[in-house]
Amino acid sequence: MAERRPNPIFTIAPDVNNETLLVHACETLASASVMASELAFILEGPKCNLALGIQQMISLAELSVNRVLDHVDPQ
Repeated sequence: MAERRPNPIFTIAPDVNNETLLVHACETLASASVMASELAFILEGPKCNLALGIQQMISLAELSVNRVLDHVDPQ
């Protein structure tokens, strides 16, 4: 297998802390959830169900990130 090298155009600064990364991930997932939900209302039938399934997966990932964020920075 070829060595995997990330494209440097999309590199996260090495000094960004975990809390900041988690907050950004949570905000990105929340935005993706809204987009998938809006798309589902435009679609019909199986395509609507697919968009709702994607939205559900995004929501589950968002819950996981929020749980980790709670452990990093308990309120």
